[in-house]
Amino acid sequence: MGNMIKTTLLLATLTGLLVIVGQLMGGTSGMIIAFIFAIIMNFGTYWYSDKIVLKMYHAKEVTAAEAPQLYGIVQKLAMKANLPMPKVYIVHTSMPNAFATGRDPKHAAVAATTGILDLLTAEELEGVLAHELAHVRNRDTLISAVAATIAGVITMIAHWVQWAAIFGGIGGRDGEGANNLIGFLALAIVAPLAATIIQLAISRSREFAADAEGARICQKPWALASALEKLEYGSSHYRERRGDVQASEATAHMFIVNPLRGNSIMNLFRTHPVTEERIKRLRAM
Repeated sequence: MGNMIKTTLLLATLTGLLVIVGQLMGGTSGMIIAFIFAIIMNFGTYWYSDKIVLKMYHAKEVTAAEAPQLYGIVQKLAMKANLPMPKVYIVHTSMPNAFATGRDPKHAAVAATTGILDLLTAEELEGVLAHELAHVRNRDTLISAVAATIAGVITMIAHWVQWAAIFGGIGGRDGEGANNLIGFLALAIVAPLAATIIQLAISRSREFAADAEGARICQKPWALASALEKLEYGSSHYRERRGDVQASEATAHMFIVNPLRGNSIMNLFRTHPVTEERIKRLRAM
């Protein structure tokens, strides 16, 4: 129920932001058009945010024949967790990471990168996938996907506004034009921060809860702890290779460890708890 309330608030925030943008761009008419667009966006975000995220990462669905180890681990863990079998995807990037998505356990998907498949042992991979299935069971995946989609929309709007300001597409010589210019510039500055705030609606405590739940599902807390240790090191030393799919700021909170390092302002706002603390809690189990 808590996640449904958060989802509703996030969608209401998206509506409000789009209406404000519409009013700045086109007055009352723009506000009405933006409101209609917001309703359509809300519908699409709720029902299709998981598909949007998977498409962003060019995730490829795999069968038991195509990825027997990965599929087999997910199948075994889903049975242990008493969950419907989720769809299994692989993301082609050397970045070692994984995430789960879907609006509910019946429509869930688990995605692993080729980097994580190369890095971890079978037992460590089992720990990671158990963590992701814990997110599915705890119904964290809907709000994660919705937050990712909304953060992406807000960031996109901010970029539009910034380019419009650069090329003189906003404002004017009269007082109203000057006020519009101030409004647009404020939006361009505040919107990326708003996207971050929306991401932080995803409580960091959900990662601790998923770690504990995942450890119970696979019954190997030490394996998940070892995996997190490797992933933290692998993520911090990751170097992009040709053809790699890159993580975006809008979806960073969805991964088991933060895929972004150093050069992003959004890293000032942590979406994950400190990995060392997660490892410490798991080893205490």
